[in-house]
Amino acid sequence: MKSIIFPLLAVLIWSINAVVNKAATSVIDPAAISFYRWFLAFLLMTPFLLVPVWHHRKTVKQYWWKLFILGALGMGLYQSLAYYAAYYVTATFMGILNSLIPLLTVIISIFVLRVVPTVGIALGTILSISGLVWLVSHGDPSQLLSQGLGRGELMMFIASTAYAFYGVLTKRWSIPLPNWQSLYVQIGFGVLLLIPNFLTAESIALTKDNVGLVIFAGVGASILAPYLWILGVMKLGANTTSIFMNLIPLFTAMIAVAVLGEEMHSYHFIGGGVILLGIFLVQKLRAPLNFRRQSVTKKADCQQEM
Repeated sequence: MKSIIFPLLAVLIWSINAVVNKAATSVIDPAAISFYRWFLAFLLMTPFLLVPVWHHRKTVKQYWWKLFILGALGMGLYQSLAYYAAYYVTATFMGILNSLIPLLTVIISIFVLRVVPTVGIALGTILSISGLVWLVSHGDPSQLLSQGLGRGELMMFIASTAYAFYGVLTKRWSIPLPNWQSLYVQIGFGVLLLIPNFLTAESIALTKDNVGLVIFAGVGASILAPYLWILGVMKLGANTTSIFMNLIPLFTAMIAVAVLGEEMHSYHFIGGGVILLGIFLVQKLRAPLNFRRQSVTKKADCQQEM
């Protein structure tokens, strides 16, 4: 039972980070915190990882473009869009959208990794999309049809999709580098990609009002949480550990209400609940959807009857 503390703490840190994203909107430019976060993480990891990465420099050179793409998706696009989206949506909404990442990962895996679709994926996708529509439209789907997606909602959906692609490509490429060394190089590329936007930001000053948020994002969300998550995977297994991701919307909502004074509405509970139900079905209903095989079997049965 003690092992569950690792993924539980990781999920709690990531939930707090969604609230940090929202809190940062009033004290620091999103381009600035995006850069500072990963630059700080890179600096803290350098004493431990620079020499090992140098020893694997041939591998880094061989796979640099894949590491570059992963850095762009995971460190550049995903978190940067989340910081910008925080100007338009609540931390609670961000937490719920982040819970869609496992489902998006599974859907993308069908096309990229040739994962066999399951009953759970089919039902879960339908339910999660329905819940997302209810959530985004504030309980009035006709409003979504007439007005379309808001800027913040679209940014968060693209961000979640980018991170889902990050997870799928990480598995597909299986770059022969130890996990932390691979992450270190990805962060390095991410920092480089964030520099142009950082240099054009209106305000990049670190102040007493924002430095704590930067430190939490750079240390807690970027280093400590992944470390705890990896420990959880090692002790509990990937499938069991992944279930804890479903707690992010709950933790985020509780913290956002307590710290930011955000209000919860019925569409949060209904939309978020339906999304989580869909994700639960994806995890539990693993019977394959093999229409081609069923069609061949039925055809063979008909021929035997004739």
